[in-house]
Amino acid sequence: RSKTPLIHFDSEKGHIEIRGRSIPENSIEFYKPLLEWLEEYGDSPRDETRVEVQLEYFNTSSSKCILDVFKALETIHKKGKTTMKINWYYEEDDEGMLETGEEYEDLAGISFNFIAVEEFDPV
Repeated sequence: RSKTPLIHFDSEKGHIEIRGRSIPENSIEFYKPLLEWLEEYGDSPRDETRVEVQLEYFNTSSSKCILDVFKALETIHKKGKTTMKINWYYEEDDEGMLETGEEYEDLAGISFNFIAVEEFDPV
């Protein structure tokens, strides 16, 4: 199993996808390209930015980096140039992951859509 999530950016479509497990050796290095990309994207975002987050597990160091991602999205959102749509997927029996998403929503100050799924597709 992979220790890093699949991360897909499509700046042309304003689409970001983060999926899988996040337990990299060095979370800061792993998430750095995404944060740099968001900073660049924030200068001229699409009219709508869609973010799909489907994490089955992440470690403590990843959680700080994921929060940084949401903070970067909040900064882009506050500029008012894009509609921000964040979908947080969680397995329907995983209350912890739902609560974590709700905490990120509060900390980032952006509304999330919470979507329960039976189980995640393997990455």
